[in-house]
Amino acid sequence: MPFQFRINLEAELRRLFGEVDVAVPTPVLDELRALADHDRWAKSALQLALKFRAVEGHGSADDALLDLSSDGRGIVVTNDAALLDRLKAAGVPRAFLRSRSHLVAEGV
Repeated sequence: MPFQFRINLEAELRRLFGEVDVAVPTPVLDELRALADHDRWAKSALQLALKFRAVEGHGSADDALLDLSSDGRGIVVTNDAALLDRLKAAGVPRAFLRSRSHLVAEGV
């Protein structure tokens, strides 16, 4: 989303939450690496994700995000509707793009 809609992700995260420690689960990095060869958005997303701290995760990218954030200490940033539904059902805080211009947070 930062590249498609020209959103400064780091600035939006600071606006919503102040200073944050951004971490990317390893299955997310693996998925982006697999997609980056033929998807320019994935390639850009991988370059951005590699700027942040990697954390060990297990299973699919979605499963790792859900698992690692379910303790209430993390907020998942995504625009994936199915993942947002899973996160909401599990009571996980989440942030997503609204009006193609800014992030909003739910469940925080």
